Amino acid sequence: MARVLSRYVHGIMIRTFAQADVIELARYADVPVINGLTDLQHPCQVLADLMTVQECLGGWNGKSVAWIGDGNNMANSWMDAAGVLGFELRLACPEGYEPDHQLFERNSKLTNILITELPEEAAEGAHVITTDVWASMGQEGEAETRALAFQGYTVDEELMALAQPNAIFLHCLPAHRGEEVTEGVIEGPQSKVWDEAENRLHVQKALLAMLMAERGER
Repeated sequence: MARVLSRYVHGIMIRTFAQADVIELARYADVPVINGLTDLQHPCQVLADLMTVQECLGGWNGKSVAWIGDGNNMANSWMDAAGVLGFELRLACPEGYEPDHQLFERNSKLTNILITELPEEAAEGAHVITTDVWASMGQEGEAETRALAFQGYTVDEELMALAQPNAIFLHCLPAHRGEEVTEGVIEGPQSKVWDEAENRLHVQKALLAMLMAERGER
């Protein structure tokens, strides 16, 4: 498939479950392969999140980001981003729902990354508070179990109050209001989720332009 598609197109975006599928596709493709989402990582989304941080806070240097909730593909991608860019990252996850250990080990050698079970510890003084649904795609059967495990991990007004006064709230959407985030936070003045959603368009166009330009296809 990779060899045939490489004859047809200038790039391939794959959105799948196993990270190994992306790696294998890229191994055999002669064109750029973009990871649109896997169970392990979601790099395209974190690009939009970082663009939003740049727009709202002027950048990430000297900033701290708090992740509250499931140690899922978004949490893993935030760890990769922190390792590359050097900002502080604190992840509050229930026991048994921590982010990928290998990615943590790799990126924690490059910047300050903390994993805790206490949302308050992660949120204290943070410049960005971000979260995601408790049960991602393919985990619908675990929703009830996860709802119990994630009690106390809702981003509410009290948690936001622990962050910096100018802190922003991010969520990759769609959100389950009343679960991982309250209505008051997602619709509040610190919420930048709609800018974040718009920025998916812009960073993905930029990514395509960069990858196509490398092949002389500007």
